[in-house]
Amino acid sequence: MLKPIRNVVIAGGGTAGWMTAAMLSKVLQGQINIQLVESQEIGIIGVGEATIPPIHTFNTYLGLDEKEFLRETKATIKLGIKFENWRVKDESYFHTFGAPGTNMGFCSFQHYWLRAKKDGMSASLWDFDLNYLACQQQKFNKINTPNPIYDMPYAYHFDSGLYGQFLRKQAEKAGVVRTEGKIEHVQRDPESGYITALQLQSGQQIEGDLFIDCTGQRGLLIKQTLGVEFDSWHEYLPADTALAVPSERFEHTLPYTRSIARAAGWQWRIPLTHRNGNGLVYSSAYLSDDDAHQTLMSNLDTKALDEPRKISFQTGRTAQQWHKNVVSVGLASGFLEPLESTSIHLIQSAVVRLLKMFPNEGLQQSIIDAYNAESKMEFETIADFIILHYHVNARQDSDFWKDRRNMAIPPRLQHKIELFRSCGAIFNDAHDIFRDASWLQVMLGQGIEPTDFHPAAKVGKAAELRSMMDKIAAAKQQPLSKMLSHDEFLARYCKV
Repeated sequence: MLKPIRNVVIAGGGTAGWMTAAMLSKVLQGQINIQLVESQEIGIIGVGEATIPPIHTFNTYLGLDEKEFLRETKATIKLGIKFENWRVKDESYFHTFGAPGTNMGFCSFQHYWLRAKKDGMSASLWDFDLNYLACQQQKFNKINTPNPIYDMPYAYHFDSGLYGQFLRKQAEKAGVVRTEGKIEHVQRDPESGYITALQLQSGQQIEGDLFIDCTGQRGLLIKQTLGVEFDSWHEYLPADTALAVPSERFEHTLPYTRSIARAAGWQWRIPLTHRNGNGLVYSSAYLSDDDAHQTLMSNLDTKALDEPRKISFQTGRTAQQWHKNVVSVGLASGFLEPLESTSIHLIQSAVVRLLKMFPNEGLQQSIIDAYNAESKMEFETIADFIILHYHVNARQDSDFWKDRRNMAIPPRLQHKIELFRSCGAIFNDAHDIFRDASWLQVMLGQGIEPTDFHPAAKVGKAAELRSMMDKIAAAKQQPLSKMLSHDEFLARYCKV
């Protein structure tokens, strides 16, 4: 007999717990009771300080005021990521949130760019990308126009710990009850195997119908209690360690993340209004902890504010992210290194997916299966995108990069690369959060040059195409003169 879901228990706080609590309480207000259990004694990883544009949808639905959000989380604007040393040392490219060019009809803009390039045009693809142009000049401003040629999507850099605290206030106002305490024992129904209650060290029991596991990598409910296995992707993504350290605020706040490839991994630099976030992701099989410490600390833009904190991780995902009456969210559901700033988005998409499939009168396996299938595809397509950065490189300076270039890769990714190389075409996979423009920028940036382009781009004379391309490039330049510097925008916009 189906049992209605009336009491939801969230195990763990942090960004995952409070994003879950805030959205559940907003969408299902009054229909369910939500209780969140967390302990101040248990730390959170909190390295996910960069996001992608769908965070706007999440914040907007919650009714968050953007100016207040920016102030409370010490946030800055993010227009994209600058990848340095990834193909070869001392070379860089951008993966922005914008789409180069404009809609040109039957085939995508890159085909016209490829034809114009073949005819002698020297402009790069990024010369037609407003996000890139603003990054280069360290500018930003909101552009209020329906004309898609001036579309400039953006996300944020923010302090994820402060974001969790900010959402906690929203969730508790909406009726979420927070209980302080460590979970000592998990009670299960002997027949169904469903979790029935969390017993705290204080002796208090928290009963529920549906449990959300936000306990981080240990996965107290989904892995330790229910025994769901973990699918490791170490063969594709061998990085297993990160060092994270805050440093003083940089003099100029860049409107983009920096991802700098090092000998056995990569370093992040994330600008906030009160400090910089820094870290080094690396493989312990190729780099010692001492050498990693030296690499990170000798490559900071500003003075370190603390000693680096070591974080060990395993790349992959739980085989089932929803099992019985437990849904895993955040690191409990899996881990993908934050190369493309997807950690917080995976929390967001998990919560939204749960709400779209939320059972009314009881759990049914068909809902659970559909949830797991979508989650699996989303994780795998993000992994493909991250693997692309590593695999397509021409570096000769370390075994790490040579091994990444020579490793076998997932068939879907191999097909995507071969298709683009042969004719410049890109096709989306279901539930892939990265669309054409993202794959285009990274594949070109990593040195994949298409050998052909779509025949529709050959219609018309070369001079006509060149004139059209010049007009598009000029249009992309037009808004820049009216933009503020990134720092000036933040100062004006967030002023109380």
